[in-house]
Amino acid sequence: MRPDLAVCYGQERLPRYTSYPTAPHFSAEIGPDIYAEWLKTIPQHASTSLYMHVPFCRSMCWYCGCHTSVVRRDEPVARYASALRCEIDLVSRQVERRIQVDHIHFGGGTPTIMTPETFADLIGSIRHSFLVTPSAEIAVEIDPRTLSDAMIDALAYGGVNRVSLGVQSCDPIVQRAIHRVQSFEETAAATANLRRAGIHGVNFDLIYGLPHQTVASCLDTVRQCIELRPDRFSVFGYAHVPTFKKHQRKINEAWLPDSLERHEQSYAITNALKEAGYSQIGLDHFALPDDAMAAALRNGALRRNFQGYTTDDSNILLGFGASAIGRMPQGYVQNEVNTHAYLESIANGKLATVKGYALTDDDRLRAEIIEHVMCDFGVDLDPICARHRSAPETILNASPRLKKLISDGVVQREGTTFNLAQDSRFLVRSLAAAFDAHLDGSKQLHSRAV
Repeated sequence: MRPDLAVCYGQERLPRYTSYPTAPHFSAEIGPDIYAEWLKTIPQHASTSLYMHVPFCRSMCWYCGCHTSVVRRDEPVARYASALRCEIDLVSRQVERRIQVDHIHFGGGTPTIMTPETFADLIGSIRHSFLVTPSAEIAVEIDPRTLSDAMIDALAYGGVNRVSLGVQSCDPIVQRAIHRVQSFEETAAATANLRRAGIHGVNFDLIYGLPHQTVASCLDTVRQCIELRPDRFSVFGYAHVPTFKKHQRKINEAWLPDSLERHEQSYAITNALKEAGYSQIGLDHFALPDDAMAAALRNGALRRNFQGYTTDDSNILLGFGASAIGRMPQGYVQNEVNTHAYLESIANGKLATVKGYALTDDDRLRAEIIEHVMCDFGVDLDPICARHRSAPETILNASPRLKKLISDGVVQREGTTFNLAQDSRFLVRSLAAAFDAHLDGSKQLHSRAV
């Protein structure tokens, strides 16, 4: 543990690097016409992944950084799901064949805000338009507080085999401060009922750095959660960006832990999960040793995309819904963020793409380097640069940030190989940023490095 480094580097705001370049660099130069052209070039036997964004919740959690809004009635959700089905049809008509799909992820918001019938219809549209393989991973993010038995049956019937349950913290004081009161009994019941229905891939999402949170309350949350033995944990640092997410203004900044306290919370959670038998996966994931993600780490096959760490090795991700981001070999595309604007585009029979980014050769080189850093806590530049017909010196000479990390003992260098010191791995985003040629004033949208 290096508290001195947590203080030194902790205040800097950096991307989570689920893409490179990151979303703040997308522009309106990439629109629906270009996306349509890119879709037509998908190779015949390509494997594709799908992301379905459902931007609705029954109540707003004040820590939330997602694109979502509160709805009380089912009708707006049903109308939105109908638009998703239309968008699926629009995209598949551009490709003109049923593409193979190995991964589907429903994110939010709260995807299970849909009625069971609406979810079943949506899954049916996906299977009609795409060739979903029998072994495909179909994952859904879940709020245990609103999960019904009928919805669990619909998930199981639809082939869902992995779920992520939002837990965040089990401390009632913290829960009240973030406007998300959720009993441990609700989490336990949802977990048991999902497993009883045959959905055995269970992830828990935790957050540190929340208002009134302490090391003791973090450890108590971990202690309770490991009683339920989920396959995976995702452990994120709270990103306080009230200028970007106005509902976060309801959180008093005086209640938030500083960088050193955040580091101590993260360190305590990491150690507790390791002691409980979980393997650390990159920056913020943990998995049981026999889990597919742990195997991917051991085999050098771990990847990182907009959902975080993943076993998904496809370089094509089709995003559906308001604000959804997709990845193509040529670059990134993003839909209308505003739900009403998204619905209007789809109703007019148009792809909802409003911005994106066309990758350059240098972007592809740096994206591969950064992904290795984020997955492996280090990188050997030589083989990557050789694949991209570049010289390591070109990158190294342009990175004063990397030189500082080395001089501070954060990074150890051996030739063209750079690895984070064992006690500095919590600064993995700082090492990734050393290879980011686009890092600029957009950093106010990012979370603190620690």
